[in-house]
Amino acid sequence: MDILDGIEAIADRYDGYVLDLWGVVHDGRKPYPGVPEALAALKARGKRIVFLTNAPRRAWMVASMLDRMGLDRALYDGIMSSGEVSWRHLKARRDSFFASLGQRCVHIGPERDLSVVEEGVAEIVAEPREATFLLNTGPDDRLGPQSADPYRPVLEACAAARLPMVCVNPDRAVMVAGKKVICAGALADIYLALGGAVREVGKPDPEVYEPVLELLGDPPRHRVLAIGDSPHTDLAGAQAAGLDALWALTGLAADAHGEDPSAEHLAAVAHEEGVRPIAALRSLRW
Repeated sequence: MDILDGIEAIADRYDGYVLDLWGVVHDGRKPYPGVPEALAALKARGKRIVFLTNAPRRAWMVASMLDRMGLDRALYDGIMSSGEVSWRHLKARRDSFFASLGQRCVHIGPERDLSVVEEGVAEIVAEPREATFLLNTGPDDRLGPQSADPYRPVLEACAAARLPMVCVNPDRAVMVAGKKVICAGALADIYLALGGAVREVGKPDPEVYEPVLELLGDPPRHRVLAIGDSPHTDLAGAQAAGLDALWALTGLAADAHGEDPSAEHLAAVAHEEGVRPIAALRSLRW
């Protein structure tokens, strides 16, 4: 597998770029070195850039977070998040799974994720017996993001009440300022083991790429490149959507494979994961 030092060499093969956020654009606290300059170089060449993130909150909240990190909105054309897609489903109720949920949910997650139910698309209740579904946006501030074990009691209670789960972030883990923390997907794994029904919203489901392509202006798919650090979500999702993918060796990839993995090792991991990225990328820089 080829390992690129930057994206300049392949930039003009594509008209649209779909970029993961955590682990590619930023580390959970600030943009990685070289990222703003790389985005500016792409925009100067007329490329369109959309961020696709499994963040369990609406796109407007993700944009506000990027504002606080100092990332200029002129450097990208749009944002699509798992939280945004989930909110749209809860509002429209056209999908058969969401149409069957009812309105009342137990929420596992921090209050900052409640944009997913804004405008009254669902009502948060305290007890599983009062609810018709379980909304999982990930670890909360009280029980923390280090382990899924503290969440077992509420997961067991919801499973006993036979509540279907909406998992608003399929990621099992993410890197935040160099530390690995669990995400909603880790709680979904426990719920599945308990026999609960789970609908995961986000990458690698190809469904979430449809609104992204709209934000890109509906270019031909062979002219769109997705960049992500996770084979399981970013690379597999792009492949399922018919897009080329570039494997960023930052974020989860750096945690799993070190800062200087060999091309042979990466090729073996990609084969095991069933993904075919066009190359690996040391970091998102020009």
